Amino acid sequence: MMGFANNFRLLTSVCFLMMLFLLAGVGLADAAGFYGAPTGESIGQIRIVGAQRIEPDTVLTYMDVHVGDKMTQDTLDKALKSLFATGLFSDVTLRQSGHVLEVNIVENPIINEIAFEGNDRIKDEELLAEIQLRPRQVFTRNKVQSDVNRLYQLYRRQGRFSINIDPKIITLDQNRVNLVFEISEGAVTKVRSIRFVGNKRYSDDELRAEVSTKESRWYRFISTDDRYDADRMSYDQELLRRFYLAQGYADFQVISAVAELSKNHSSFLVTFTVEEGVRYKVGNVSIQSALQHFNADTLKQYVKLKAGDWYDASAVQSIIDKMTDALGDMQYAFVSVKPEVNRNREARTVDIVFRISETPRVFVERIDIHGNVRTMDKVIRREMKVAEGDPFSRSKISKSEQKIRDLDFFEKVTVTPTQGSAPDKTIVDVEVEEKSTGELSVGAGFSTSDGPLADTRITERNLLGKGQQLQLGATVAGKRTEFDLSFTEPYFLERDFSAGFDLYHTTRDLQSESSYDQKRTGGALRFGYPLSEKWRQTLRYQLESNEITNVDSDASLFILGQEGNRVTSAVSQGLTYDSRDSTLFPTEGTYGWLVTTAAGLGGDAKYLSGKLGASHYYPITEKWIFNLLGEVGAMSELGDDGIRINERFLLGGDTLRGFKNAGIGPRDLTTNDALGGTYFYRSTAEFSFPIGLPEEMGVKGHTFTDLGSLWEANETTGINVADESSLRAAAGAGVSWRSPLGPVRADLSFPYVKESYDKEEAFRFSFGTRF
Repeated sequence: MMGFANNFRLLTSVCFLMMLFLLAGVGLADAAGFYGAPTGESIGQIRIVGAQRIEPDTVLTYMDVHVGDKMTQDTLDKALKSLFATGLFSDVTLRQSGHVLEVNIVENPIINEIAFEGNDRIKDEELLAEIQLRPRQVFTRNKVQSDVNRLYQLYRRQGRFSINIDPKIITLDQNRVNLVFEISEGAVTKVRSIRFVGNKRYSDDELRAEVSTKESRWYRFISTDDRYDADRMSYDQELLRRFYLAQGYADFQVISAVAELSKNHSSFLVTFTVEEGVRYKVGNVSIQSALQHFNADTLKQYVKLKAGDWYDASAVQSIIDKMTDALGDMQYAFVSVKPEVNRNREARTVDIVFRISETPRVFVERIDIHGNVRTMDKVIRREMKVAEGDPFSRSKISKSEQKIRDLDFFEKVTVTPTQGSAPDKTIVDVEVEEKSTGELSVGAGFSTSDGPLADTRITERNLLGKGQQLQLGATVAGKRTEFDLSFTEPYFLERDFSAGFDLYHTTRDLQSESSYDQKRTGGALRFGYPLSEKWRQTLRYQLESNEITNVDSDASLFILGQEGNRVTSAVSQGLTYDSRDSTLFPTEGTYGWLVTTAAGLGGDAKYLSGKLGASHYYPITEKWIFNLLGEVGAMSELGDDGIRINERFLLGGDTLRGFKNAGIGPRDLTTNDALGGTYFYRSTAEFSFPIGLPEEMGVKGHTFTDLGSLWEANETTGINVADESSLRAAAGAGVSWRSPLGPVRADLSFPYVKESYDKEEAFRFSFGTRF
């Protein structure tokens, strides 16, 4: 009996385990989408059930299972995975019925339409460009979730972290759906405070000035720097590292950078934890070169760091750049200059070794240009300072890149030397990204000289992709109207020789200065060519009708006698020198000019005039800029008709602050009319400096002194004229603002050397914009 009981219990346990195994097998089969245990028999037929848009033969192709294959678990598992991997099906089940494999599929729906609701800050077109799903594509929930995440990223890059996006699905007939993204944009989440932990040498305020992320302030309404951006936070860590390394803290580390979002998602609290370390001085500095037959001593002139100086990582990088450029000009295109920095923590010194790798001299094999769709290759190629077959020069490559940028035809310009077909050959790869070069600008403003003004211009800077410039403009102001048309071909006859023409019609109200109105209608032909990298020559022929009208009955006898029309035919030349670092906001360099004009090749006007001047910018510090300007001018008649008032020099206003337009120089004391002069000189000395406001506001202060004189009216017999060549001078201060609507400047000045009959102007204001 005991043996029977044991055998019975054993049998019962075996039956129980077999049932568990069977149940587990059924469960596994169900989980895999397969019903009926695979028998291992050959598949005699495959039947597709549920296909609507997709052809059964296409489903068979996706399965990679064929008639005659063994019906094994591995075979069927692979078929299921292959079908689900297509993303075309929301459900797949396999059933075995004898030798028949039945494949039941449920197709994913097709997207009929994609819509966005609740988006005010970002347009539908921008959101649609961000997502991957499109109408007539197969709908899958994974793709929807991926697109939702992409939209979240787009909004968060704009500082909106309280954003909520809810995708809604609207079911339609024929297995179609509409996908609607319901968006609650929320307010901009700004940075409320930036704090630093671990800083001892520099205060929080000093470090806040170094990072690009800024604390939210009322005046930053035109900036996005006070919005949280994870990429910007990473950049800020690099900025802090550069700052400390430039001050000699070679062991500096950013331990952590944490942005904590407030509970109501309205602001961020940013905390940088830093470890400053100790400050190092420079120990030994040396150069080691692996270049054959090259004397490394020739590069010592670029090493400005000396033993005993505070270590400066930015100075080290500057030395590397200068060495690399110098070696590049010696044809070493792919040379590598790497600094080896060895710290002596006990002595707190840093030994620096500049190691130069071995590389052969290189020639330019060819120049490849990519990315230009509209702009012709020749427009880009003619700006290159090197050609195929030339010795490689890194400085010429850099200048070529800058010249292509200066065309202002491209959003991005990258000029990269790459390895050519041989070690001593390089391919110069020019990659550009075009931008719109057509502009329609409408402007408004106010100036003390012209009063309120409106300005409209249509400009195409790259006409037909040939680099030609065409401009049509109109200006209407309180005291001036102007209409002009100009065209320039910068490379006439395929040479660095510009040619163009100007047509214009201008009227000016000069009643307050000299009791008359002026009307000018004419045109000009001009040519220009470079004499060197910084010198340029311009030749110009001008023909115009210059008319004096509406002369006041009480005007000076000199002006009354000149009412009427006069034709001017003149030839002029202009020689310019330009070494400024920027034409718009220069901080360093010199701009000089010599302009001479001869009138008398036909027409009524006969005179010779010339102007010579220069303006030099010198940075006292990084943000304190000194500008010194000087100019002289003279003119002389060539016939017996004299020089009319509208052909003479005038001085005052913008050219001599502290005095009104035409405020100094010869004047009829009886009528108080300015008569103009034939000789003048003027000079300006000005300091520009920050006034303590954040740099991104673009506000600067200015102090200046202007001086000059204008004299020699001639042909004033019988008129009570004051005509003194004495010095006039004024001093003042002003403020300028690079506003989002255009430049604004206000100056307050007073003359401290003057004549009793001069016309003073204490306040001068100008504002203009284009949009």
